[in-house]
Amino acid sequence: QVQLVESGGGLVQSGGSLRLSCAASGRIFRLNAMGWYRQAPGKQREWVVSISSGGSTNYADSVKGRFTISRDNAKNTVYLEMNNLKPEDTAVYYCHANVGTGPILNDYWGQGTQVTVSS
Repeated sequence: QVQLVESGGGLVQSGGSLRLSCAASGRIFRLNAMGWYRQAPGKQREWVVSISSGGSTNYADSVKGRFTISRDNAKNTVYLEMNNLKPEDTAVYYCHANVGTGPILNDYWGQGTQVTVSS
């Protein structure tokens, strides 16, 4: 199986920065797109950003210009640099990866890491 382990969440003041990391491990034949979703209290999980295996990125409008996603394919790790954080960014952030463990592709999720932005 495949595991995604996130780190880097925490409490920060409005305008501050945080960096999230997500490392994939296990039976990985091919690591395709990776990304981040978030879920705020009382709301549905929403897509935030994604990056292809080749490095192409897509961002939700709400985070464009403030968040930057990158990946290190040698380490099977994706990073999310979050700047100018706002209270509305407060949520549990989940790492997502589309992984080929052979001929089959599956989606995997991390356990989530809490990001809290105080006003």
